[in-house]
Amino acid sequence: MFKGFKEFISQGNVIDLAVAVVIGGAFTAIVNAVVSSIINPLVSLFFDADSTGKIGIPTHGIYGQEVTFPIGDLISAIISFLAVALVVYFVFVVPMNKYKERQAAKNPKVEEPTLPTEQELLIEIRDLLRKQQA
Repeated sequence: MFKGFKEFISQGNVIDLAVAVVIGGAFTAIVNAVVSSIINPLVSLFFDADSTGKIGIPTHGIYGQEVTFPIGDLISAIISFLAVALVVYFVFVVPMNKYKERQAAKNPKVEEPTLPTEQELLIEIRDLLRKQQA
C-alpha cells in the first residue's frame, strides 16, 4: 500500500500539479491587484460599480414581500471575470507566446527520421513475398 503511494507521489505529474496550485494562488494575488488597481478604476470612469446591487427585477413573493433578483451583481461578476481574463491574456499569455516563438526561432527543432508504421511494414513484406513467388 505504501509502495503504491510512494510511486504515486514520486511521479512528476503530482509534483507539477502541486507547484501549479501554489503558483496559481500567488498568481491570483497579482491578477487581482492589477484588476483592482487599473481595470476597476477605468470601469468606474463610465459605470458606478457600487450601485449594481440595487439593479434588479422586483417581484412580489407568495407572502406579499417584495423580492429583487439582483441582476446588477451578476453583471458586476461578469465584468470582473472579463477584466481578469483580459488582464491574464494580454499581460501574461501574449508575451509568453511571443517569448516561446522567439525561442523556437532561435532553436529550430531537428526532425527525427520517423520509422515506418506497422501497416507499412506489413505491406512491404507482402509485396516482397509476391515478388518472390512470381
